[in-house]
Amino acid sequence: MRALIPAVALLTLAAACGSGAEQTAQSGPATLRMSIWTANEDHLKLFNEIAAGYTKAKVTFESIPIDSYTTTLTTQIAGGKAPDLAWILEGSAPDFVESGALAPLSSKIQNAAELAPAATRLWQKDGELYAYPFSTSPFGVFVNTDLLREAGKKVPAKGWTWQEAMDAAAAVAKKGKAGLIVGDWDYKNWTNLATLWEGWGAKAWSEDGATCGFNQPPMVEAMTFLHKSIFTDKALPGPGETVDFYSGDAAMIVTQISRASLLKDATFDWTLLPLPHGPAGEYSVIGQAGIGVIKKSPNAELAADFLGYFTNAENSAKLAQYFPPARTSQLNVETLAKSNPLLKPEQLQAVVIDGIPNGVVKPSHKGQEELIQTARAALDPLWQPGADVKAVLDGVCTKIQPLLGS
Repeated sequence: MRALIPAVALLTLAAACGSGAEQTAQSGPATLRMSIWTANEDHLKLFNEIAAGYTKAKVTFESIPIDSYTTTLTTQIAGGKAPDLAWILEGSAPDFVESGALAPLSSKIQNAAELAPAATRLWQKDGELYAYPFSTSPFGVFVNTDLLREAGKKVPAKGWTWQEAMDAAAAVAKKGKAGLIVGDWDYKNWTNLATLWEGWGAKAWSEDGATCGFNQPPMVEAMTFLHKSIFTDKALPGPGETVDFYSGDAAMIVTQISRASLLKDATFDWTLLPLPHGPAGEYSVIGQAGIGVIKKSPNAELAADFLGYFTNAENSAKLAQYFPPARTSQLNVETLAKSNPLLKPEQLQAVVIDGIPNGVVKPSHKGQEELIQTARAALDPLWQPGADVKAVLDGVCTKIQPLLGS
């Protein structure tokens, strides 16, 4: 298990030396460094093109693998080698915002008042914005319609249910292909399962973050449904199975619109749909990331100015190709269609535009890194045939409840 930096460490780091605070001033143009977790060539090309238009400083982008991203970032801060700006995962938002490690941004963001409230909630404290929600991306389901037809299943439409999704996935699996994949879960990143359990109204913990929700009836029902779908119906690939939807080897994948680019050369017909309805009805789950300025950076003021430029209306529209914007003025088919040519207007409307205003952000909590690892280990016994779902979920709560209350 990778090294963990507890939430309390960020409080110390915020007061400690930051991004080379002891460095002496250098002659020549200032250089800003932004930490990111993508190494996608298309993403980097776009970032560099936008940064090239900023004349006050040279900006470089440092890619850190997402599996170790937060740990690496906090270690850099502790060692006085932090970047000037950094992407922050939604799960780490409470730690960074509450710790005081980030510089205030409201006055630096162009037309900050037009940011959707659902998008800024995680990144605010006492009315001040501490990170710009540059990617506010609802989850949807890409569907290989060819595989469904071959399995004798109708192509689903908006308003479909999780039962219909799993029935279709199981039918495809019987034909030799994989059924449904929960993207980036791989029996490890359990927070992505919120895309399913929210359909039952389940929560990892209470709204105030104080009480474990894994052993409550909605979560037990949702996880029982998922367990049956995996081990009885074979609707999902089992533990250890690796399947590539984008190569045509699976019927469906739960993911975000940024992955549409992987379907550019697809040899099969596909569509994009909102998440299926669950027993609790229609819902939307959002994956989010913010860009913050490290408060102790000697270039914090300049970094905040660059962030204002990087996220202004013009550049936000460019970033929308991969990262759905939080600006309400840009949450329309016209803006999104220009930067997402592979997606149809009705798909963008149903998944992104309709999904953001009332979407629920994936689970986040102070001390998220330790919580994720602890819950992941406690969930491991669930991923085998014959598991006692309620007993395993009781065990999850036993393990994480002390962390929730700390």
